[in-house]
Amino acid sequence: MKRFTVGAMKTPEYYEWWSKRVNENIPGPREEYVRSIEEHLQVVPSELEIIKQNFEKKVRS
Repeated sequence: MKRFTVGAMKTPEYYEWWSKRVNENIPGPREEYVRSIEEHLQVVPSELEIIKQNFEKKVRS
């Protein structure tokens, strides 16, 4: 007599446990590399803008 199984019956609890187990193995971000949203969205001035700002400071002084 042969037994044929299509697949193990998996409950929603099993899927929840499996997703947590798999996700626990993913390393989180290191604190030294974590930046705020504001820092990520901050615009870095171009070289021309920096030169312009320096020139304006010299003119005002």
